This record gives sequence, structure tokens and C-alpha cells, in this order.
Amino acid sequence: MSYDLGDDNLNKAKEIIDSGIDKAQGVLRDSSKVDEVLFAVAEKLETIPTAGPILADAPKMISMVKAYISKEYTEISPKVIISLVAAFIYFVKGIDLIPDFIPIIGRVDDLAILGAALKICEPELAAFEQWRENGKETV
Repeated sequence: MSYDLGDDNLNKAKEIIDSGIDKAQGVLRDSSKVDEVLFAVAEKLETIPTAGPILADAPKMISMVKAYISKEYTEISPKVIISLVAAFIYFVKGIDLIPDFIPIIGRVDDLAILGAALKICEPELAAFEQWRENGKETV
């Protein structure tokens, strides 16, 4: 499961995610705010036609964050969770570089942010999937 966004897009997306770290840490202190963000991500994903592995893996990322927050799955770096939440916040609330209402290209920045988040959490997402497949036993 490797995602190639190109170095320039990946670096820009990571910068955007990094700029949202403080906000993500604040959201993570309140489980109801985390739920709001995750719900908004899931809702927005429903409006985007599935196009490739980035969108296909986004629900897994949501599940991983939920499992971490509920302390059901903790075999993941808090830094990765913070980065994912920062990416999710941008995805649903960020000021888009390209407005979403512009057909097709309006989603490019959103996909780049999700792609960078997937790149950041690839090993953790694979371990999470393994954990789920093994009956939610510790890895």
C-alpha cells in the first residue's frame, strides 16, 4: 500500500498537516470534538466518488483514530494520531487552496492532504489492519 503523490505535493501537504498540529492537539483533548471531526470526515467522504486507494483507506484511518481514542488500540505513536487529526481537520474545515465546488480539481488539495496522512501512517495502518484481522489482539 504505497501512495505516490510526487515529492512537491507530498511536502506541501505535510507542511499543511504540520501547521495544524496545535489545533489537532486541542481537539484530541475533547473526545466529543474528535467525534465531530471524524463524523464530518466520514460525511465529506460520502460526497466524493471513490477514486483509488487514498479514499479507500480513509475509513480505515478514521477507525484507527477511534480505536486509539477509546483506548481499544494503542499500538500507535501519538504523533501519528495527532497528524491524522490535523489532516482530518484540514480536510473538513481547512481553507482550500482550490475550492471544492470546482468539479474534479476542487478535490485535489483534499486528496493531497489525505494522501500525505496515509503516507505518514502507512506502517501503523497496516499494523492496525493486522490487529483487526487477528481478532483485535495486541500486535
